[in-house]
Amino acid sequence: MWLVTRRRSARKSIRRGNQRPPAAPRVRAPRPPAAPRSAPPALRADAALFLDVDGTLLDLTNDPAATRADAHMVALLSEIAERLHGALALVSGRSIARLDDLFAPLRLAVAGQHGIERRGADGRLHAGPPIDACLEAARLELEALTRTLPGLRLEDKGRSLALHFRQTPQWQTEAQAAVSSLVRRLGPEYHVQPGSMVFEIKARGHTKGTAIAAFCAEPPFVGRTPVFLGDDLTDLDGFNWVDAHGGLSVAVGDRVQARWHLPDPRAVRDWLQGLVAADAASAPQPL
Repeated sequence: MWLVTRRRSARKSIRRGNQRPPAAPRVRAPRPPAAPRSAPPALRADAALFLDVDGTLLDLTNDPAATRADAHMVALLSEIAERLHGALALVSGRSIARLDDLFAPLRLAVAGQHGIERRGADGRLHAGPPIDACLEAARLELEALTRTLPGLRLEDKGRSLALHFRQTPQWQTEAQAAVSSLVRRLGPEYHVQPGSMVFEIKARGHTKGTAIAAFCAEPPFVGRTPVFLGDDLTDLDGFNWVDAHGGLSVAVGDRVQARWHLPDPRAVRDWLQGLVAADAASAPQPL
C-alpha cells in the first residue's frame, strides 16, 4: 500500500513538473482616442439642401407649441433658398400647416409628419393616406392619459399622433407602453416612431428618406448633391438615403451619428451663413 501510494505521488509530481507555467495575463492595448467628428465642408451652390427643424434649425423647447423662428432665421432661409435656386426644403415631424405658421411669411418646399405629407417647390401638395378613423379612438385614449399623468402632452397632427414627455421624463415608460399598446391594436399599417422625448404613432411607408427621394426626382432638386441636416432618430432614414446617393449627412448634437457633425443649431445657422458670405465675397464690387 505504501509503495502504490508513493508511485501515485511520484506520477503526480511528474505531471506537475510537466505543466506549463501559468500564462501572463493579457494586457489590452488602450484604445486610441476617438477622432473628433468633423464639421461638414462649406455648403455649395449646387446642393439640394434638406433641413430638419426642431433641434436642427431651432433649439428644442419643453413645449413645441412655444417654439418660434425669429426674423433673422426667416431671412436667412429666404436668402439660402434664393442662392440655391429654390432647392431648399424643410423635412420635419411637424405638420405643413404648423411649419408655414412657424416660418411665415416664407413658404418653402416642405415635407411634414416625417414625409406623410409633402409640398413641392412648385406648390403642389402631395398628401399621404386619408386620415384613419381609427386614430380618433387612439387620440381619445391618449388625451385621457395626459389627464392621468400631468405633464404629458399630446400633439394631434391629423395623420399621426405624438405623445411628448419632455417636461416629465419620469413618464417615459408609461408613455411608451401606452403608444405601443395602441399601435398593436391599430394593426401592421402603423408603427411607433421614437424621437427626441416623444413617441409617435404614424403610418408605415413614409419616412424622411422617402420624402427626400421624392424631392430629388423633381425640379429644382433633381441633379443636385443632396445635403441633409438632422438631430434625432427620425432623421436616420434621411441620412441613409443621402449617403447612398453621394450626398452629405450632417448630425446636429449628440443624439445620432452621421458622416459629418455640427454641435448645435447655432452652429447650423453659422454654417448656413457661410454660403451667403461666400456669395457676397464673390460678387463683383461696384467701381
